[in-house]
Amino acid sequence: MGNLYFVRLRSFVCLLTVATVSACAVSCITPKQMVYFQNSNSENSIDSIMQDYIPTIQKNDMLSITVGSLNLEANDLFNTVSQRGPSVAVNGGQATSQPYGHLVFADGSIEMPLIGKVHVEGLELQQAADTLRRKLNKYLKAPSVAIHILNFKVSVLGEVNKPAVYTITDGKVTLPEALGLAGDLTIYGRRDNILVVREEKGKRAYTRVDLTSKAIFDSPYYYLHKDDLVYVEPAKARMTHADRTYQILPLSLSIITTVSLVLFRVL
Repeated sequence: MGNLYFVRLRSFVCLLTVATVSACAVSCITPKQMVYFQNSNSENSIDSIMQDYIPTIQKNDMLSITVGSLNLEANDLFNTVSQRGPSVAVNGGQATSQPYGHLVFADGSIEMPLIGKVHVEGLELQQAADTLRRKLNKYLKAPSVAIHILNFKVSVLGEVNKPAVYTITDGKVTLPEALGLAGDLTIYGRRDNILVVREEKGKRAYTRVDLTSKAIFDSPYYYLHKDDLVYVEPAKARMTHADRTYQILPLSLSIITTVSLVLFRVL
């Protein structure tokens, strides 16, 4: 009698295990959903590279402007603004001090010592540097100018390992690079439906991109712009997994408790 009971008990536990695994299997993610840059026609292929994104200066940009020439003392006059300051930026969850810079005013201009106001809005960084260099010829011998955007940031949120606001020091970053900074997507992040929110010229655009297709390399959203927001939404498997966990766990615990009580009474 005792042996028959334990055989039935073992069968019941096996059925319970199979049912639990089957329920959880519904939420499994296939390898095809995980692989990036698919749709390649051959193992080795060569595609033409789209033109690099070249950022232009916009209102409210904070610019680092470094002036050099043969006169070191005169250089200091133009470089006093670009010094280390107490302002704080959040970069990957870490607080870092940022250098002060030249603010691009609402009229699209910056203020430089001796030179006065210089309109830079809409110019590429090299174009703005050339404009300043020509104006500095009046005060410096063989001047050189280097300009960087200090507040070029992108936000990466959702199903990534390190969601945060990231400061891009060289003013150019691709979508895969930004996701790499965020520690890549979690196993539950949707790779085929990533949302990129972009604000330009007073308008906000919402665009979905597919990282599982290599067509992303030709997308205008392959290169991120300043203040872009990237959101990785959870796959249905994530929500299904969470729902089934809450549904199955109490039921399983209840059954195990009941079986334990019956077993205790029999023994």
